[in-house]
Amino acid sequence: MKQVVQNYKSGELALLDVPVPGCKPGGVLVRSAYSLISTGTELMKVSEASMSMLGKARSRPDQVAKVMQSVATNGMAATYRKVTNQLDSYTPLGYSLCGVVEQVGTGIDDVAVGDLVACAGNEHALHAELNWVPKNLYARVPDGLAPQHAAFGTVGSIAMQGVRRGESQLGDVALVIGLGLIGQLVVQLLTASGVRVVGVDPDPVRCELAARLGAAACGDPASAAVEAAVAELTGGHGVDQVYLAAGGDSNQPVELAARLCRDRGRVIDIGKCRLDLPWNAYYEKELDVRFSRSYGPGRYDPAYELEGRDYPIGYVRWTERRNLACFLDLLARGRIDVEPLVSHIADFDDAVETYQRLKDGDLKAVAVLFRYPGSAEHAAQAVAPVVAVPAVKRGSGAASTPARAATAPVRLAFVGAGNYATSMLLPHLTQRDGVTLSTVVTTTALSAANAKRKFGFAEATTDLDAVLGDPSIDAVFVVTRHSSHAELTRRALLAGKAVFVEKPLALTEDELAGVLAAVQESGNDRLQVGFNRRFAPLLQEGRKRFGVRTGPASVRYLVNAGRLAHGSWYLQQGTQGSRFAGEGGHFIDTVSWLLAADPISVYATGTPGNEDLHIVLGYPDGSTATISYVTTGPTGFPKETLDMVADGHALRLDDFVRATVYDGSRKQWASSRLPKARDKGQCAELAAFVKAVRTGGPMPVSLESLVATTAATLAVQVGLVGGVPVTLAGVR
Repeated sequence: MKQVVQNYKSGELALLDVPVPGCKPGGVLVRSAYSLISTGTELMKVSEASMSMLGKARSRPDQVAKVMQSVATNGMAATYRKVTNQLDSYTPLGYSLCGVVEQVGTGIDDVAVGDLVACAGNEHALHAELNWVPKNLYARVPDGLAPQHAAFGTVGSIAMQGVRRGESQLGDVALVIGLGLIGQLVVQLLTASGVRVVGVDPDPVRCELAARLGAAACGDPASAAVEAAVAELTGGHGVDQVYLAAGGDSNQPVELAARLCRDRGRVIDIGKCRLDLPWNAYYEKELDVRFSRSYGPGRYDPAYELEGRDYPIGYVRWTERRNLACFLDLLARGRIDVEPLVSHIADFDDAVETYQRLKDGDLKAVAVLFRYPGSAEHAAQAVAPVVAVPAVKRGSGAASTPARAATAPVRLAFVGAGNYATSMLLPHLTQRDGVTLSTVVTTTALSAANAKRKFGFAEATTDLDAVLGDPSIDAVFVVTRHSSHAELTRRALLAGKAVFVEKPLALTEDELAGVLAAVQESGNDRLQVGFNRRFAPLLQEGRKRFGVRTGPASVRYLVNAGRLAHGSWYLQQGTQGSRFAGEGGHFIDTVSWLLAADPISVYATGTPGNEDLHIVLGYPDGSTATISYVTTGPTGFPKETLDMVADGHALRLDDFVRATVYDGSRKQWASSRLPKARDKGQCAELAAFVKAVRTGGPMPVSLESLVATTAATLAVQVGLVGGVPVTLAGVR
């Protein structure tokens, strides 16, 4: 078998042929599927190996002390031979992987041959095709979790142990210094625990990534913005904990920790940074400095790691193995997302070249994975994700909306009055006859008062219950942040109101199920989601000119979404969902409307960090649609371009400015270039919704279509995690 090794004397890296390890009692033989390069710890070892002897001595004074002790005990000659022999030997690399159990040793009864396991240990989870792993250093991978993500298990356990040492509580504010691989995981773990996080790193790309993954604020350690964010979040008291996840020789991290930590706060060292503690600063605040020992209790204990002797759970709740299993569970349930951290996946045969590129700086990476032969086949067998498209069941409850005279004005209430509501919806409604803006509800009194003054609402309030209980209100617009859409929609439906909710309808399958349960309970199916593009005049006319299809179509939709401003709430993935989860339904709905069908499969892939996504949708008649959702494009390039080809015809939409239909070799129809702003259909969408409410006629888009589009949008994230196509079960 092959294994990555390094000669610490010469610095040589090699992919060496070595014997297959035996399967000893008390452990399992694991064939690697993916192993993770620790871009901090391992690259430090690689860099040290390329130093001169003097450089090695300076970088490892602890080892120099051992050499001096050996000289005093054994003499210079014996010590020289011993040190030279150790330096001039191959040493292994790696300590975090996922693989398949190939053989089970005696005494093991918790896994079987063929099971997928995550493995830990710098002697047992090596960059090698096969490893023998003792019982307390592996954990079974939950069903549905992709092996490339399970390979993060050990590094995730290191981050988790650091968070446990910090003893954070709900409502705390924490500072994470160093936003490399460990720091990014610490940010997510803290955020998932209800802690607000400020991240610090000199690399703006890593700061942006941490913000996308849940950090409340991020910045350069020398910037005033970090101190300002800490002051704002803590009322000037300072953070409750500081997590040192940085490396290097600078003492800046521990000095910054003292400056920004509150009185009697905690400083937790997870990485390996310089620790010349400024005595006065730490003494005056009585700061509690703690070390986090790798993966957790059991580390460096041979009885635990090699002999399999577990610690009683009543005395040691979180051991190495229990931390590993806990992190895998969080991954499987979507509470932690490691996909954005994957900068590069290399074939194992290219291991030496990959290390060299990392060392030379040619490959900039947060996390790099080695992919082993056969890993893709196992992934396809191990992960066969399905997202259910729930059936719409209309109950026999109360009437969907109160009886009303068709000539009476439609009375509307708005829940939320943010930028989109005030710029894209309310201007159209204020100009529409037969509409009365009854009440605006916001969480802050001033924003409600501003909306009332600008758009002529009769009332402004912060009392949602009063609005839902008002029988004179015909319809409720839900235009709040994404995380509240499903619950507010559910409540409004149960109150018997027609509902217009901005996308997304739901961020999880459970939220979608809750909305449909409200429909069934109340009998109220009067629901519209703000998928406006299907109402755009140019697209409507283009589809009409294209004509009826007889064969399958191919659709290409490029969305040049651009980067978000730092601090945008759209970056709060932990609470508001991913950016595509919030906006992607627009594009899926548009394609499904063009093809007059709902998708039956979703395949999603992305560039490192999922900055750019590519989604392929399959449809019942064989049609396919590719949606490229990119954030790295130029600002001057059109935001949306769409092409549909079928039956010798082609439809092109250029950013809602111009549409063209081609028939054979000639241009059949071309719109005139719009003289004013792009019309993406909001006005026509609102007109159709108001008409449906006023007349009691069908809603502009069927509830079944809204549900199918929402399920397909949710399936994108499932597909990104699994790396394989997702089946949409239950499509009509």
